[in-house]
Amino acid sequence: DVYKVIEGASYAMQVKKDPEMEKYIDSLIKIIGKAQEKDGYLYTFRTANVAKPHEWIGTKRWEKEEELSHELYNAGHLYESATAYFEATGKRSLLNIAIKNADLLVKDFGPGKLKIYPGHQIVEIGLVRLYRATGNQKYLDLAKFFLDIRGPKGDPYNQAQAAVVDQNTAVGHAVRATYMYTGMADVAALTGDTKYLAAIDKIWDDVVTKKLYLTGGIGATGAGEAFGEAYQLPNMSAYAETCAAIANIYWNSRMFQLHGDAKYFDVLERTLYNGLLSGVSLSGDRFFYPNPLASMHQHQRSAWFGCACCISNMTRFLPSVPGYVYAQNNNDLYVNLFMSNSADIKLPATSVNLIQQTAYPWNGKVELTVNPEKAASFKMYIRIPGWANESPVPGDLYSYLNKNKQMVKLLINNQPAKYTISKGYAVLERKWKKGDQIVLDLPMEVRKVLANAKVKDDAGKFAFERGPIVYCLEGPDNKDELVQNILIDKNAVATTSFLPAKLNEIEEIKVMGSSTRRKLNSDELEYVSQEVTAIPYYTWANRGPSDMTVWIPFEASAARPQPAPTIASQSKVSSSLKNVQLMQSIKDQYEPGDSKDTSYPYLHWWPKKNTVEFVSYDFAKEEQVSESAVYWYDDSPWGGCTIPLSYKVLYLKDGKWLPVEKTDDSGIAKDVYNVVKFKPVLTKGLKLEIQQPLAHSAGIHEWKVK
Repeated sequence: DVYKVIEGASYAMQVKKDPEMEKYIDSLIKIIGKAQEKDGYLYTFRTANVAKPHEWIGTKRWEKEEELSHELYNAGHLYESATAYFEATGKRSLLNIAIKNADLLVKDFGPGKLKIYPGHQIVEIGLVRLYRATGNQKYLDLAKFFLDIRGPKGDPYNQAQAAVVDQNTAVGHAVRATYMYTGMADVAALTGDTKYLAAIDKIWDDVVTKKLYLTGGIGATGAGEAFGEAYQLPNMSAYAETCAAIANIYWNSRMFQLHGDAKYFDVLERTLYNGLLSGVSLSGDRFFYPNPLASMHQHQRSAWFGCACCISNMTRFLPSVPGYVYAQNNNDLYVNLFMSNSADIKLPATSVNLIQQTAYPWNGKVELTVNPEKAASFKMYIRIPGWANESPVPGDLYSYLNKNKQMVKLLINNQPAKYTISKGYAVLERKWKKGDQIVLDLPMEVRKVLANAKVKDDAGKFAFERGPIVYCLEGPDNKDELVQNILIDKNAVATTSFLPAKLNEIEEIKVMGSSTRRKLNSDELEYVSQEVTAIPYYTWANRGPSDMTVWIPFEASAARPQPAPTIASQSKVSSSLKNVQLMQSIKDQYEPGDSKDTSYPYLHWWPKKNTVEFVSYDFAKEEQVSESAVYWYDDSPWGGCTIPLSYKVLYLKDGKWLPVEKTDDSGIAKDVYNVVKFKPVLTKGLKLEIQQPLAHSAGIHEWKVK
């Protein structure tokens, strides 16, 4: 993480010199140098020789590298940091440390030496950067070696289930995977390895057409922080790790450099403005690890994590954004992202200063002034975003319900431009002179997005988009601070307002819809008309924990109505767990598909184990009750929760909790309601007293009372 922070600071200093920051980094580099062993090994946990080393480390170097030691992972970040600092300052202090460490890897790994692949990929990317900085072929060769020895019978978790050239679908840990695909692209670009290209082309297609969230996030499940199956894209339990969003940008940037196709920047831009930017608060000091697409108060950003990879990754990525705006290939100059800036680019024909002025992404007008050092002929490639051409992302994973009413406009010096279209770019070829102005005008209309019918969690729902921005509904903007129960007609007309003072400047969407509520003992719903407000997804959770959803039901069957008035739904919940929002989940009347279902919030006591816990209902008034039905949460064998060892049903009498007198007990089982019938009691409360398993926690989806 220290290396990543130095890398981010280096990118910032490439844009603007900062002597004080540079001095501080130099002091860190001295410490890093002192921590390095004589032969170049740099892994402080082992060097410090602590009394109780972590079980991931092993007893000797590289012993557990293929598992979880992260020795090569740390090295990869060292190399990226060192090359970035060298590029920013010209200083070799950190670069020399990196070279010394890389030389050790060359000595230890390779044909006839250790054949161990990295447990967490990134050293491949770092070695390629070191090769570019030094020109030393051995670093590129080692990067390729680490890729080639992967598989064929390892763990899909870290993409070792097959040789990398034989992989064609994205599996396992999403960050590890996309770092590997990025490394493969780097090596392929420098070696011309067509097998690498064929593999990552297939994998990219698999991700973009089957495993990509609308926000650009990747990684459907928290179990292994991993890709799910094709079209497995749950919203409430979406993992979509911030690090994975950053890695997805790295990968798509490399794919563009290989193929020169705008579709890669369509994915990159979508990720940048949505799934990545949501990972950091508007104040810049709080962070998300996962980035779900729905919430019922159970998510909020944190100032720090025990595993702080996402925080330091965001720190190194954001200062690097200027490097993604333009690209150059001989005399072809690409404009890939739209934001106000000034850039100086050297072409074979001439040096060019570009000045971009725009209020994008709120306004689709982009003014680009071209100032060549001398009049010269070259091509300008202006990306026409897929969202402006009826294509949210390449493929059929997402589509627009409504078409743009306006067309893309492109002018040169106030006249309609003559251009051709190539791989998603408008190609302008002419002799450019100082002061030539290109104006791109993109239609910024509110769009409704539909997901492929195979994405079960999005059936009967749409999402709002405007330009590259994905929108969500959030509690603070809507009636009763509820959004899960909202239904909007798919033909409803939306309006927008620019609000410079709200959430650090946003374009807000408003539309009429309805709130829904269940009726008691009926399948029918109650509907109440209301105005609905949508905000950019990346701005959510900046006003505290809240209700939120990206996908909005237009079919009643897809709605999540408010509970019908029952004894349970009108009760106050108390528990040995102090999370108030999780406590409310046991009476929300959302029926789980099975015990491991994470589509809705649930109560759990993880990480507590082998303890006695409780949850109770304080009834709104005295009730006669005779039945309790509990649906347990159980994510075994991979998760931390199982059904309890035992539990008791107690009722409140004269201020004391007494056991009910059972007449029937269905026992304890997962995937069904566990029903206890008892002699009727007149009481103001019921309580569950739960004995958790020895090595696991317990949890509850729903608790019904009759």
